[in-house]
Amino acid sequence: MSQLAISAVPVSEEAISARIERLPVGGWYRRIMLIVGTAGFFDAFDAISIAFVLPVLIGLWHISPGEIGALISIGYVGQLLGAVGFSRLAESYGRQRVLCWTIVVIGLLSIACALAWNYQSLFWFRFVQGLGLGAEVPIAATYMNELTRHDMRGRMVALFQSIFAFGVMATALVSIWVVPHLGWNRMFIIGAIPAILAIWLRRLVPESPRWLASHGRLDEADTTLQRIEDKASAGGVALPPLPMNIPKIVKQQAGWLELFGSAYLGRTLTAWAMAFTTSIVGYGLLAWLPTIYRTVYHLPLDQNLRYSFISYFVGLFGSLFGALLIDRFGRRPSYITAFVGAALPLLSVWWISRDGQVPIEAMVALASVSLFFISILLAGIYVYMPEIYPTRMRALGSGTASAWLRIASIVGPAIVGFILGSAGLGSVFLFFAVAGLAGALIVFLFAIETKGKVLEEISR
Repeated sequence: MSQLAISAVPVSEEAISARIERLPVGGWYRRIMLIVGTAGFFDAFDAISIAFVLPVLIGLWHISPGEIGALISIGYVGQLLGAVGFSRLAESYGRQRVLCWTIVVIGLLSIACALAWNYQSLFWFRFVQGLGLGAEVPIAATYMNELTRHDMRGRMVALFQSIFAFGVMATALVSIWVVPHLGWNRMFIIGAIPAILAIWLRRLVPESPRWLASHGRLDEADTTLQRIEDKASAGGVALPPLPMNIPKIVKQQAGWLELFGSAYLGRTLTAWAMAFTTSIVGYGLLAWLPTIYRTVYHLPLDQNLRYSFISYFVGLFGSLFGALLIDRFGRRPSYITAFVGAALPLLSVWWISRDGQVPIEAMVALASVSLFFISILLAGIYVYMPEIYPTRMRALGSGTASAWLRIASIVGPAIVGFILGSAGLGSVFLFFAVAGLAGALIVFLFAIETKGKVLEEISR
């Protein structure tokens, strides 16, 4: 369609969505994905760093098992509040602006964590940092969902979210050298880089045209989208015709109560349950593996970190594999496969442990396979959660569902600590496995399929 023809199309919320749905994935999209994804990379780095500094701090500050669980959990308490609070702000002030705020919080508090002088100071710094960590992922996922056309939304957003898994793997790799040679606090210094990234994010990443249009700022949405279209059609490349399958968009003010209305209650509860079970398995393994290797297997620090890196490295490939599955086979089959695939190796750990301690090689192998599959969900669930809500409440719905990832991450370490102390390591992995199988059942019974549908069609 020529630029003259584009200008003749009346500017409306439906027209803005239609124009987004015909955009090719080119240099403009890759640049946005890289900038926003880099912020997600350091989100992962800051969120997981605590797992790799804990083996040092346990001896340095004489931290008890209960305090270990509390230190892991308090960061997720902050993430819970940040996921809900900042996501609500993103509905009022915009995706891009609030995303910048979260990144600044992450960076500045990482510096504060590096300067922590005892357990209590690090405890509260992790809480405040969690406010930004909890909000960055759902808001970024919402933003990328709104900017990606329907036929490639699953794989592109899942690929974008796999940057988080890459950040986890990189954290493990960096920690192998940094923690023993430079000290635990240098991990947090590296994690302060997002404060600088916020400057680039503000300058080079546009506001979501869908969000602008939903707030009646049609001229700004049109101007923003026109710039993107100019870049996408540079060199004389003609854009496809406007799609005609954008349904009429409902105009109404969204609020908390709409999440529980008749149209969205089932979706909301299903997303919450999926997030909760994903987190029990995924973040449970990510946060506890280094500590289990230290307290149960009594491994030296360098070997501990290397074994953890192996599992996290395998998890990265799981998230990339999920990006290939999610548009080809659909959300529901991919998620069920991920939950079941994660649960079976964990059941194996429990079964082997009935005859004594699981050999370390078997533990590393089975934990790695489980992380491979659950990483499909750790990335892929952020495709689904923003999809099922309309633009007026997409960040709120996604952020609230994401909060259940954090709730599980708060209660999970306490449960694991109790089970580990009273029933042994095998029962910990049985607990993880049951959570994975419950997640598969929830998806099978209640999740809707969103593959190949435009956002406005899903949210009707």
